[in-house]
Amino acid sequence: MTQDTDPTKVGTQAAPAESDHAAQHQDAAAAGADQAAGLSPAEQRIAELEQEAAELKEKWLRSEAENQNLRTRAKREVDDARQYAVQKFARDVVEAAENLRRALSSLPAAREGEDTVLTKIREGIESTERSFISILERNGIQCDDPSGKAFDANQHQAMAEQPSGEHAPGTVIQAWTPTWTLHGRLLKPAMVVVAKAGG
Repeated sequence: MTQDTDPTKVGTQAAPAESDHAAQHQDAAAAGADQAAGLSPAEQRIAELEQEAAELKEKWLRSEAENQNLRTRAKREVDDARQYAVQKFARDVVEAAENLRRALSSLPAAREGEDTVLTKIREGIESTERSFISILERNGIQCDDPSGKAFDANQHQAMAEQPSGEHAPGTVIQAWTPTWTLHGRLLKPAMVVVAKAGG
């Protein structure tokens, strides 16, 4: 016995089956997504709070690092202020040291048979100068004689240029005053005479 098949009926019967299958698939996907989330409202709230806590912790760590940088910078500035607060006073003090050197330079050169008073004056000024320079050095003030060294515009002030056949151009051939520094920072440049070509 043959069974009549109506293609139209077959098509209309198959369509609901396929539609049901697609709907089931979508429901399963939705259920899977819910299961993937797998969180009850309370658990979702906990997850949100944990995320907020992590973000707050990150912000706190960043803020703490910035505060540490500020503290370090402030300490450095305070240390610098303490170390260089006496700069003006130190500049005045080295004037006294230079005056002692000028006093020695103004005396005649030592020689045999000179007056004992002159000898004692020279020795007294030399002793005072040594003691004074030692006190300055203990407090971070250093002097440097640049004679024979290359001219350095950061450390020296050229007062004159002279031709010299004994020195290379740009060499300090005479220092009227030394270079003074306070804890390595320039306090007072040396006043110097610099060699130039053509000597």
